[in-house]
Amino acid sequence: MDVAPLRPPDLAARPFFTVAERIMAASPAELYHQCTGGFGLWFADPGSVLMRAAVNEPFFFTAGGGHPHYGRFLRLEPDRLVELTWVTSGTEGAETVVTLELSAHGAGTALLLTHAGFPNAATRDRHEKSWPRVLEHWDQRTAAAV
Repeated sequence: MDVAPLRPPDLAARPFFTVAERIMAASPAELYHQCTGGFGLWFADPGSVLMRAAVNEPFFFTAGGGHPHYGRFLRLEPDRLVELTWVTSGTEGAETVVTLELSAHGAGTALLLTHAGFPNAATRDRHEKSWPRVLEHWDQRTAAAV
C-alpha cells in the first residue's frame, strides 16, 4: 500500500540543490537497508539512531561526535528509492529533502543522491563538497562488510 507523505516540504522558496553520484560495491538491497535502519553501520554515531522505516515516520540520530540529524521518511520503494527530509545545523535548520535512487550496476549499485531545499548557496556548496566524501566513506564501509 502506498502512503503519501504528510505535508512534504515546500521547496519553492529554496531552489538550491546538489547532486552526487557514485557506483557502490554493495547491492541496492543492502544500501536500501542501510538507509532505512542501518545508519549506525556507516553514518551515525553508535547507539544514537532512533528510526523506523515507514513513510511519515520521524527519525533522529547524531553523527560526527554528537551533531543532531532529524527528519522523516517521505517515500520508500524497497531496493530502489529512499526519500527523506534532512534537518541539521548544516542546513541552518531548514527542512531539506534527500533523495537516494538505487539501481543495479553489475554486482553493485549506481547511486544518485539529490539534496534539495537549501536556504542559500553557501549551505548548498558545503553539502556539494561533503556528499562525495560521505558516499566514498559509505562505499568503503559497506565494501569491507560485503
